[in-house]
Amino acid sequence: MKDLLSLLDKNQAPFTVNIYPYLSLQQNPNFPKDYAFFDGAANPIMDGSHVYTNVFDANYDLLVSALIGIGFPNMSIIVGEVGWPTDGEMSANILSAQKFNQELLKHVLSNIGTPLRPGLPLEVYLFALIDEDQKSIAPGNFERHWGIFTFDGQSKYPLDLTGQGQNGSLLKASDVKYLPFRWCVLNPDGDMSKLAENVAYACTYADCTALTYGSSCNSIGGPGNASYAFNSYYQLTNQNADSCYFEGLGMVTTADPSTDSCKFMIEIALSSGLRGPSASLLMPFAGLIALFFFSF
Repeated sequence: MKDLLSLLDKNQAPFTVNIYPYLSLQQNPNFPKDYAFFDGAANPIMDGSHVYTNVFDANYDLLVSALIGIGFPNMSIIVGEVGWPTDGEMSANILSAQKFNQELLKHVLSNIGTPLRPGLPLEVYLFALIDEDQKSIAPGNFERHWGIFTFDGQSKYPLDLTGQGQNGSLLKASDVKYLPFRWCVLNPDGDMSKLAENVAYACTYADCTALTYGSSCNSIGGPGNASYAFNSYYQLTNQNADSCYFEGLGMVTTADPSTDSCKFMIEIALSSGLRGPSASLLMPFAGLIALFFFSF
């Protein structure tokens, strides 16, 4: 580490660190929730004369302290990733994600710095622009739901990028072209003895993390769970007719099976000249990516 830091220092390069207060809360049920956000003023943690009201500052200054200890007190720091997921676990939801990211932006844009670096601007990068439905879920089902935007370029929640309480509406992708509005759902007349293996097959390839405990689609019941799994696979294959068979357990409907809390997706239509699901995702985000990364 000392050699690495010497190289960075010689080239006036920053040290990049990822800070995830969400993981502090998710991995420890006794972690104080107000401290995971920026609400810990009532019960601050004292470190000598330094006062900490949130774990973001504490994590940041932990690095500052380590850099001081090894002889690099003035090395610049970039927070390469920080954010809050919106699904996949009890603490991962839209309200919490909006609260954390908004309070983070307010804190960063106030230029108050941290207790060990007061008054110094913080450079942070929000994670992430969009959800990643094929990302590994080894750390947890929330890993696929860090996006501030949905896969089709629609903002999940308002976010004031000025940090000054202004209108928080984010620019969203326009003129998005979708596949036909049809869904694959459970056929109630199918052979239910084959249901479990077919749901497992669908979820092996498609993203079913919204069905897990504490997630947005966890309360839609057994038939709803099967329908969600079938539809996720059906959309993943760009509504291929054969992908809604499931040994007679699937059927196509034009009636939206979504509920208030659980959205059954419709895939984006492939753009002319592009092939594959990932290619179809690029088009609505071309302008959004530029906007997002230059807004700070």
